[in-house]
Amino acid sequence: MVAIGAVATARAAEQIEKTTLFIAGEEGYKLYRIPGLVATSRGTLLAYCEARKSDRGDWGPIDILMRRSTDGGKTWLPRRHVAHHGPRVPKNPVALAQKLAKEDDQTVNNPVAIADADGTVHFLYCVEYARCFYQRSDDDGETWTKPIDITPAFEEFRPEYLWKVIATGPGHGIQLHDNKGHAGRLVVAIWMSTGMGGHAHRPSVTATIHSDDRGRTWRRGEIAVPNNEEFVNPNETSLVELGDGRVLLNVRSESKANRRLLTASPDGASGWSPPKFNADLLEPVCMGSMARLDPQPPSHRRGLLFANPNTLDPIPGKAAAPGANRARKNLSVKLSYDDGETWPVARLLEDGLSGYSDLAVGPDGVIYCFYEAASTGQSHYATGRLVLARFDLESLRTIPTTKVDPK
Repeated sequence: MVAIGAVATARAAEQIEKTTLFIAGEEGYKLYRIPGLVATSRGTLLAYCEARKSDRGDWGPIDILMRRSTDGGKTWLPRRHVAHHGPRVPKNPVALAQKLAKEDDQTVNNPVAIADADGTVHFLYCVEYARCFYQRSDDDGETWTKPIDITPAFEEFRPEYLWKVIATGPGHGIQLHDNKGHAGRLVVAIWMSTGMGGHAHRPSVTATIHSDDRGRTWRRGEIAVPNNEEFVNPNETSLVELGDGRVLLNVRSESKANRRLLTASPDGASGWSPPKFNADLLEPVCMGSMARLDPQPPSHRRGLLFANPNTLDPIPGKAAAPGANRARKNLSVKLSYDDGETWPVARLLEDGLSGYSDLAVGPDGVIYCFYEAASTGQSHYATGRLVLARFDLESLRTIPTTKVDPK
């Protein structure tokens, strides 16, 4: 006899559809990483990533590719090169100083899209972790405008923080709404580094940039999470608009607490609350993603989704340490009913090696998670596939909460 609970679990698992969109070694690229995903107001899915021509790391030759789906992720159009067809940007000196790349490598990194309520898709990316560009699409990602250099928004930080490395996202940005539901400000999470530490990405701080004119101009916000003894190297950050209009940042760091950092702002740019570690959100030192269940606030459901590797197990062969050497596996989607205070539901999507992810919710309420998964024989960081999972809220609720030993 099969237990009723086991039957329910199996049926819910069958409702989760998975499609591999990028495979390491295909189309001339050794590795695909850093997935991003948005669902437009028309229901089109845009899945984008870094296509790496070498497996040397974040500073090698990298392009940005995108795939489109107009039927809710059931079928996908061929991949396209969508970012930076312009002149080369000089190699970042901090990468050369640490011998992380070759002089002629061109690194295009950290793509971030925003699905505007009016149908526009805004798209930001960086080149050489030194300059940031903006382009837009008015036809659901079929064509794109010529990129505009918006690095001056980052230059505004220099009197306060003398950065040598900048990065958007990764993942997606958001559009805020007023109390009548009208769409307005665009907000993108960013991180910056002086580039003197490990991998030229440390030490680092987290902040946002924003646009109040539909992407034509961009300005800096306040630094949301500084680098100090308690908050160690805050960097890759996801963000979401809460039911009361505040903006919540969910921040990766290398802090000894091994928990995600949360901080909120009334406008996505200033007045950030004191950062706090959330006991329910484990931090194996890996990018995570967030999304709202409803397209826009105010919302009676107030549901938030969060995805990351839900583990604190050590990397095989290494000793675990506070803020370091944790495995990337057990990618799980968590659900909060109280604007991120608690996360009582955790649904396991991938029990093997799995890393970065991005979440999106379609106009019809279908939930999508685009994430890094391993192929046979892959190493801890070199996940070999980018996979799109498709499921609904009911399937998320019917699987028992993932049990993890919160060491």
